[in-house]
Amino acid sequence: MSPLVSPQWLSEHLSDPKLVILDSSIAFQIPSETEKDTVHNIPGARRFDYDKIFCDPDSYLPHMMPNEGHFNQCARQIGLNQDSLIVVYDNSGTLASPRAWWMLKVMGHKHVYILNGGLPEWKRQGHPLATRFQKPTAPGNFSGQLTPDFFVDADYVLGQIMQQNSLTIDARSQARFSGAVAEPRAGIRSGHIPHSVCVPFTCLIDGHTLKSPEALRTVLQETLPHDADEYIFSCGSGVTACIVLLAAYICGYQNLKVYDGSWTEWGSSQHPIATDK
Repeated sequence: MSPLVSPQWLSEHLSDPKLVILDSSIAFQIPSETEKDTVHNIPGARRFDYDKIFCDPDSYLPHMMPNEGHFNQCARQIGLNQDSLIVVYDNSGTLASPRAWWMLKVMGHKHVYILNGGLPEWKRQGHPLATRFQKPTAPGNFSGQLTPDFFVDADYVLGQIMQQNSLTIDARSQARFSGAVAEPRAGIRSGHIPHSVCVPFTCLIDGHTLKSPEALRTVLQETLPHDADEYIFSCGSGVTACIVLLAAYICGYQNLKVYDGSWTEWGSSQHPIATDK
């Protein structure tokens, strides 16, 4: 089955007792307490916050993947079970949800899917809305096992960038990749990881949904050979990298990894950089 599900599919499965819907919108998209009544969610959705909860509390970098114990504890608190049928979405379309999907995949959960088009597509198709997140009735029994090499660190990337069969893919814009514009975060150098290639995540999105598999394949085959031993996906902070990874996953690429610190870490360190200037 595809990692993507449609709003129609989700609507038809709302009564499934194993279904858990997770809103994984990035933090600045979540309304304040006074705004909640005017902001809509999918009925029954619970909050999956990887900025403040499902993250490494000891890292200075944003929303880093936590260790296995921390993730499992947080998952149980929102009522996730080992047999949960999980659908993740975000309120921008298909922006933050691929990150949540990959985190759950990293923890070994098999039945996790992304709502293609997210909340905007759900609303466009006229499905029902709610103004509150659902609270779990009881703790879950989620007990995932983390696959450590699905997320990699800067030292790993540094060791791989000269390897002919390891390819690093940058999901940022071509202007940021080339160093033509300044980085949005203060104190971060401009440029890209040496020997990496640029596949802007925006070229994989049609409005707020992911493009068709055929269209994704057309975009990716221009840059990504199918015979690399591994593909390491990077971006600004490890979120939109997962959009390009998702596209590659759909198109049959194997051995996919995310550089979790991404350019926020690399650009603020002494690691080598390249530019197109």
